[in-house]
Amino acid sequence: MENYNETTTEERPKLNPFLSVWLHPKQTARYMINEKSIGFAILILSIGYVGSMMSGLIDSELFPNFSPWLLALLCVIFAPIAGIIGTAFSALITWLFGKLFKGTGTYSDLFKGLSLTAVPSIVLIPLYIIWIMTSPDSLLDPNFMGALPWIFWPTILVTIVVSIWSFVISVGVVAEAHQISNWMAFFTIFIPSIILFIVFFVLFFIILIGIMGVSMM
Repeated sequence: MENYNETTTEERPKLNPFLSVWLHPKQTARYMINEKSIGFAILILSIGYVGSMMSGLIDSELFPNFSPWLLALLCVIFAPIAGIIGTAFSALITWLFGKLFKGTGTYSDLFKGLSLTAVPSIVLIPLYIIWIMTSPDSLLDPNFMGALPWIFWPTILVTIVVSIWSFVISVGVVAEAHQISNWMAFFTIFIPSIILFIVFFVLFFIILIGIMGVSMM
């Protein structure tokens, strides 16, 4: 556990969250919690979620119904909304389940800290812009059978790395915000994820059985 919050205000270094979070997630989370506003957290989300939403365009079947430029613009417009909703929900879950491990973080702490998980997605923006502008059908069409563009493998590889690193950051953020160990933070994230997966799986199974029952009538 980093002793960042033991440092006096005068001794605290001024960090650039967009850079420091990659290697120092706990220190950056404490800086966000103590020094930055909700508005700054929303700024981070608004930028980072552009990359997240663009990665969600894979096999989305939106081409040729929408032009590449329009899809890119829609990602920019809706990124703040998706970021706020997604982070607000994540903050609520980790705030509640963190209490099981005697966590001390507030909802605001979790929201500001978890906004940092969007930072790695920023590196995806130029990759997906190049992909969607140069070969939109290979990105958006699940039935695409042509040659893959050169940007395909670098983008997929970076997307995987970004997803993993965002999870690593989330563990560090929850640990620092709640002042608990990394393992406790991991289970604070893991347990509700499993519960939600089971709930959605059961709902999907019930709906599927209902559709099959109606079709057989």
